[in-house]
Amino acid sequence: MVATLFIDGRWRQASDGVVHDVHSPHDQHVVAQVSQATQADVLDAIGAARASFDSGVFTSWSFKERSDLVLKIAELLERDADVIARKESDDTGKRFIEAQYDVADVIATFRHFGGLGAKVHERSVDVGLSHVNSRIVYESLGVASLIGPWNYPLLQIAWKVAPALVAGCSFIVKPSELTPQSAIALIKAIEEAGTPKGVANLILGPGSVVGTSLIGDPRIDMVSFTGGLTTGQTIMKAAVADVKRLALELGGKNPHIIFADADLDSAIDNAVTAAFLHSGQVCSAGTRLIVERSIHDRVVKEIVRRAGKITLGGPDDELAESGPLISQSHLMNVSLYVDKAVAEGATLLTGGKRSDKAEHEKGWYYLPTVLDNCRSAMECVQEESFGPVMTVELFDTEAEAIAIGNDTVFGLSGGVWSSDEKKAARVASALRHGTIWVNDFGPYRPAAEWGGYKKSGIGRELGEHGLGEYLEIKHIWTNNAPSRSGWFRDQ
Repeated sequence: MVATLFIDGRWRQASDGVVHDVHSPHDQHVVAQVSQATQADVLDAIGAARASFDSGVFTSWSFKERSDLVLKIAELLERDADVIARKESDDTGKRFIEAQYDVADVIATFRHFGGLGAKVHERSVDVGLSHVNSRIVYESLGVASLIGPWNYPLLQIAWKVAPALVAGCSFIVKPSELTPQSAIALIKAIEEAGTPKGVANLILGPGSVVGTSLIGDPRIDMVSFTGGLTTGQTIMKAAVADVKRLALELGGKNPHIIFADADLDSAIDNAVTAAFLHSGQVCSAGTRLIVERSIHDRVVKEIVRRAGKITLGGPDDELAESGPLISQSHLMNVSLYVDKAVAEGATLLTGGKRSDKAEHEKGWYYLPTVLDNCRSAMECVQEESFGPVMTVELFDTEAEAIAIGNDTVFGLSGGVWSSDEKKAARVASALRHGTIWVNDFGPYRPAAEWGGYKKSGIGRELGEHGLGEYLEIKHIWTNNAPSRSGWFRDQ
């Protein structure tokens, strides 16, 4: 019996007994079997979360008590870090060492919110009346659907679960059907830590089967989703009827601008990492390189050389620097994306095809790809490939660099390289993206908010605002010397 759904404090199998095989993107062997939920299972999970929230079993805990719970979960995750990293590596095909880094970031996320939650206090408002006590208090939002992606399965779920727990919400976690194992491990840690029954629930299965109720059920107060723009737009439409709160992180097409006065050795090295880490399957990947014309040849030639030397391999290949794409369908989409780019007029300098090495035959390996002579109007520049594909554009002036960097419907992140501090600061300020790195690309910390402008989403994760997404703010006015208002005549 496969019992990997967690509903109302109990591990159980799907109501119809159906299971799903999880395959390694590296060589297609089965790494796990998990329950595949039915609509009935989803409704049970929503009911359990709603009942636990309405009962007050968790909202009655203080912020300090819930913060201590989250810190205990962090300890349990640290205890089992390598086991969880192995599950993450198996599901995603990423190198084991990358998965270890991801789990370390998960633990840091729980510790951040655990520390932050202990500092949440009500505040007083001075209304100029000695007999009035005016308070702002922070209360749990309610029941949340927390829906994660496949590229950073546990990390993206942790960004949602940790603040939801600190806030006192009840919730249903729905990881990608392609990468469910680390979410199962997280729920086990949440259970072991002593979370009340019904607060945390886990549903597994494709969004096409389980997603509708998780979004549209009126018992759900909030949906937090990380994934593609089209799905995010569908969620927004479904949430309209109940005016649900939404937190959406919908990807990006992230400009990476290199000026001629930059430290070019560092800029080039970071550009390669920004585009090809995790085979480009990163929402903040710097796959849109924007280079000052005078240094184009030098920069692009070296990036092409470096890209051609990247070693691809599976989770346990100690020589590998990057891994496979997540699935066959995704590999086909990336291939089509590159073919369209070339048809639009882009120049393929390296890559542009599936790896033909014998050791990659069973996996979804696509070569790091560089497309030159790109223009903002091209589909390959405007749309996210979510693969190891870098496009290259040129600029001549600072104003042009800014205009090109902002010429996108997305606004998640971007990078600027220049030795001129004032110029770099001007460009960073002018770019309409949620995170800007200056002379760097990619690092983040749990204490800093994460999210995007424009079609990259709504709301913020991490930082202080990441907790605020799961809280309601209430104003309580207490008059300690009540009297008649005297507004209307008493006849």
